[in-house]
Amino acid sequence: MANRPSLPPGLTVFERGWLSSNNILICGEQSCALIDSGYATHAEQTVALVDSALADRSLDLLVNTHLHSDHCGGNAALQERYPALQTLIPPGLSEYVRNWDPVALTFEPTGQLCPQFGFDSVLVPGSEMALGDLHWEVHAAPGHDSHSVILFEPRSRTLISADALWEVGFGVVFPELEGDAAFHEVAQTIDLIESLSPQIVIPGHGSPFSDVAKSIDTARKRLDGFMVAPDRHIRYAAKVLVKFKLLEFQNIELSALIAWATSTPYFVTIYKQNFAEVDFPAWIEYLVTELIKSGAASRDGTLIHNI
Repeated sequence: MANRPSLPPGLTVFERGWLSSNNILICGEQSCALIDSGYATHAEQTVALVDSALADRSLDLLVNTHLHSDHCGGNAALQERYPALQTLIPPGLSEYVRNWDPVALTFEPTGQLCPQFGFDSVLVPGSEMALGDLHWEVHAAPGHDSHSVILFEPRSRTLISADALWEVGFGVVFPELEGDAAFHEVAQTIDLIESLSPQIVIPGHGSPFSDVAKSIDTARKRLDGFMVAPDRHIRYAAKVLVKFKLLEFQNIELSALIAWATSTPYFVTIYKQNFAEVDFPAWIEYLVTELIKSGAASRDGTLIHNI
């Protein structure tokens, strides 16, 4: 693994893993901002990390790159901790946050958690915003999520890429699971990132990295594979959703996992559209077996363990 790149002054990354997104804290002389807040079950830890880093300062601004539960699940806890906190979200789903709708926000359909939160304003693609002492460009980045944004600081050429680009790949293309063609949007967002020519990328998951050209090439090859064989993406997405639940519970009985999947609309839709010829419990067991083969899970009788 290459050495981590040097980050701009005042910027700290809390690298959280895969259940919670990374949190990026940016502090300047006058204010401090946090990008993304992690998953709900990690909210207490998120608040503790921010408190420790801020010392005697306050958190002034909370920004969400997109509204998946692993990026905004800690919003409510941070808003309670810092009553004067201003929250900015992408505009696409803002009405569903204002008139809280966990179905339209996909929290219930994916079987995930996100306590209700509010917001003060929206992030307008094409605009600029101050975070700490730095000025960032806001760019639309559809693909993984139709309404996602990425943030680019042109002086240091630092990109906060959310799930549009990881060091190896990118996030599940959720619109594709809903029947909306979005692979072309992933390609356009990768092209946008390449045009920005970032020197440092801070992804939504994983460590910051600087070999951006290699990551872009890897992402394009991965996307090409999904476009040639969309069923590969469907299988990958289903395993990701199971893995996310394993990350949340760490250990779960197979019967409980099957019951959860049965009550999760995303799983039912994926199953009916792509795997209906297979018995549903057998399909879930197949996904678990695939995770075990990849080293992402283990099994002790009927108990499934996260690894």
